[in-house]
Amino acid sequence: MRILDRSVYVGPSLYAHFPVIRLELDLGELEAWPTGRLGNAYIDALAAALPGLAEHGCSYQQPGGFFRRMREDEGTWLGHVLEHVAIELQNLAGEAVTFGKTRGAGPPGVYTVIYEYEQRDEGIAAGELGLRLLCSLLPEAIRPAGAVPEGWSWPTARDEFIRFAQRRALGPSTAALVRAAKDRGIPWLRLNDQSLVQLGHGRYQQRIQATVTGRTPHIAVELASDKEETNKILATLGLPVPRQELVQSESQAVRAAQRIGFPVVTKPYNGNHGRGISIRLTSDAEVAQGFLLAREHSRSVIVETFLEGDDHRLLVVNGELVAATRRTPGHVVGDGTHDIAQLVDIVNQDPRRGVGHEKVLTRLELDAQARKMLDRAGLRADSVAAAGQVVYLRSTANLSTGGTATDVTDVIHPDNREMAERAVRAIGLDVGGVDFLSKNITESYRKIGGGICEVNAAPGFRMHVAPSEGTPREVAVPVIEMLFPPGTPARVPIAAVTGTNGKTTTARMLAHVSKMAGFTPGLTTTDGVYINGQRTVQGDMTGPVSARMVLADPQIDIAVLETARGGLLRAGMGVNEVNVGAVLNVQADHLGLKGIDTLEQLAEVKRVVVEVATDCAVLNADEPLVLKMSGYTEAKNICYVTTNPHHALVREHIRAGGRACALEEGVNGQMIALYDRGSQIPLLWTHLIPATLEGRALHNVQNAMFAAAMAFSLGIKLDAIRQGLRTFDSTFFQAPGRMNVFNEHPFKVLFDYGHNAHAVAAMANLARQLDVTGRRIVVLAGPGDRRDEDLVAIAQAVAGRFDHYICRRDDNLRDRAPDEVPRIMLRALQAAGVPTKAIEVIPDEQEAIDAALRMGAPGDLLLVFADALVRSWKQITKFKPAGASPARANPDAVAPSPADAAPVPSARTPAAPAADAPGADFSLEGLIRDERGVRLAPEIED
Repeated sequence: MRILDRSVYVGPSLYAHFPVIRLELDLGELEAWPTGRLGNAYIDALAAALPGLAEHGCSYQQPGGFFRRMREDEGTWLGHVLEHVAIELQNLAGEAVTFGKTRGAGPPGVYTVIYEYEQRDEGIAAGELGLRLLCSLLPEAIRPAGAVPEGWSWPTARDEFIRFAQRRALGPSTAALVRAAKDRGIPWLRLNDQSLVQLGHGRYQQRIQATVTGRTPHIAVELASDKEETNKILATLGLPVPRQELVQSESQAVRAAQRIGFPVVTKPYNGNHGRGISIRLTSDAEVAQGFLLAREHSRSVIVETFLEGDDHRLLVVNGELVAATRRTPGHVVGDGTHDIAQLVDIVNQDPRRGVGHEKVLTRLELDAQARKMLDRAGLRADSVAAAGQVVYLRSTANLSTGGTATDVTDVIHPDNREMAERAVRAIGLDVGGVDFLSKNITESYRKIGGGICEVNAAPGFRMHVAPSEGTPREVAVPVIEMLFPPGTPARVPIAAVTGTNGKTTTARMLAHVSKMAGFTPGLTTTDGVYINGQRTVQGDMTGPVSARMVLADPQIDIAVLETARGGLLRAGMGVNEVNVGAVLNVQADHLGLKGIDTLEQLAEVKRVVVEVATDCAVLNADEPLVLKMSGYTEAKNICYVTTNPHHALVREHIRAGGRACALEEGVNGQMIALYDRGSQIPLLWTHLIPATLEGRALHNVQNAMFAAAMAFSLGIKLDAIRQGLRTFDSTFFQAPGRMNVFNEHPFKVLFDYGHNAHAVAAMANLARQLDVTGRRIVVLAGPGDRRDEDLVAIAQAVAGRFDHYICRRDDNLRDRAPDEVPRIMLRALQAAGVPTKAIEVIPDEQEAIDAALRMGAPGDLLLVFADALVRSWKQITKFKPAGASPARANPDAVAPSPADAAPVPSARTPAAPAADAPGADFSLEGLIRDERGVRLAPEIED
């Protein structure tokens, strides 16, 4: 039994609309051993290892259902069992995950196992540990060799996993804030492996790190960390504080204690979590020992008056006290029978206690500090305490060391409430915790005394949201209301566009329209990430990493996400929902890769974009597979796009008050018209959109219609939509590799990135519509990872439409022979009736383009399908026809990147190695990588 493949989906995917992990699991010989055959002994051993599985309902949807399924006559297979074990292991670590499903993956014994996760590394580790546990319980005769290491222990591995998970999980305070934000519908992004979290998107974002917010003054945190200075400031305001002195040596500590008067407390100058604190010190020797303990955590040590009373934490948010808790140090209560070690074991059986922050309470530990406390009380671990005797194992009441918390918010005296609020305001914190000692919190400190030990920046929330006793307090809610007052925005509008062809151009059009409307757009495309029109990252950026990159940018107030098939299959979407989702088309491309073999399967992948749309799903009504997606969206509106003015379904949709974008014939040409709530809105004549080449480029007409429909659905004004479309052209600068035209040679060059039959056919149709007095020449290729039939279809899309054909390959062979792709296309063109004399095979891209350029004559049209876009465009613009002066500098040419600075090789010059080829010299600061983890070359990658 082994894992063949693993995919981690960070957002909506083919399998779920939330994060899941997919395992491809091969049971091998264990396919013949379902749980029914393994028997009750195996099932009982699993139940003993993970008792929580008894709560899993499985298909019976009630507790005990999973074990019932395992005990049926045949039982279930171990792939299904692993799904439940991976979920339960995460539950054990404190994560509330429940979803999973397991299906056969085709070959016998191979299963697709899907399960939900909260933290990526924890989810992966849960699958691996679950597999090892299941193998360890198998009879030795059928246990896979090497599956269980020598000396492996389940209890040890379980506890190590819990600690591993907790180190990576959000802390209790951060998790409480994230939950409160989610309850308000505020999106969040985790920015590092610790507790740095972004709440909200783009320009509306706020950041938190634990309970420090982006609004917490740095000077206030510094003051709170300086216990001596805090003490002075509070004393100046007349607030109750103990007398204290700062010391740097044992002798200074002893003399300070003598001046202050015993008993005293020693604590680190800038410590936290109760570390290094010693209380009720009554002699010089104890003070010296306390100094040494505190010195382990800080170079300077504070000696202060010991105040009698219970330890209270008073939490103040935005100037108001929101919770008060009495804290009790970790302890056991004697019963006259059990020794202290046994009492610790009994207390730790409380299901509320766990490892670290796993549960409401933390397990007690008989460690060195606990033994020191016992020594001070004249006890040992094997001592039997008298019935009712309280034996403390810690001097401080922190929950992280086994302490307990009792909520006292409803009974705190008003004077004590006001005192805490004044103290936090005096330090300047927006969120602060006051440690206050009082014999009775219900009475005023003015009457019975008491004192503030310290004021804490980043106070923990666990004791308040999950006290051992008393009412839990939703203390994270006022923090969120402080950061996002009711009515203030937290989200930016998000539009996601997918499809086989046209998505890059459509996304660019929409981003341009939004910029014309006054927005600051963030755009992800196949050639990079753009912020307000400036490219910030180069490469194929159409997956979840780039989506989160855009949403984390503090400038943007609208996001346009090109969402590609590869990213959806690899890691899902980068956002849980979008305002507008659009599917342009579903055509044969990338079939045979990653388990997607049919158009129907490809449509199911692309459908995810509209499944998570909330406001509007924009669908191509002219494609049946896309039209069917209307049944899978819960968006408030569906907007159909059609170039057929007689489309029956769209007509009925419009008459019912639905939204649509249609292409209509008029006296002056073709008009793009919007329909909504029974109104017709004439938008723009197609010949006025530069990117359509006066309406001839029908594929760009359709792209403009989608951009208009999406912009309208985002609430962008009509005049801004018109202005945006009228100022968006198909220059290389604005849309590299998308129907770029170069007119500076005696012949015209059309330049495009088309790499599937649908895209190639659209460009071939355009080439036939343009007025050409000479020949039509095409430079043709296809990616090496496409099926042979896809390459044949590309060749068939141009067959008979040109006078001369040059077949080439891409630089990246993708496991093909050097001339395999062009030879396949040669044979396809010949089979389609193209004369052999009209076909050339020139495998190298640069040599093929050079040959076409040298062949060009006045009046000719060259259609060049390119892969290395920047290099190839420069080759075209810098080409010098025989007997001609160099072409004019093209205003659309992009500035060369460092890797592009070398001269373009000619047909007689060996091509330079690709940027990621062995021996190539290319780097970017920080070694930026694209969505697939591939180092970014200066060319667009497929």
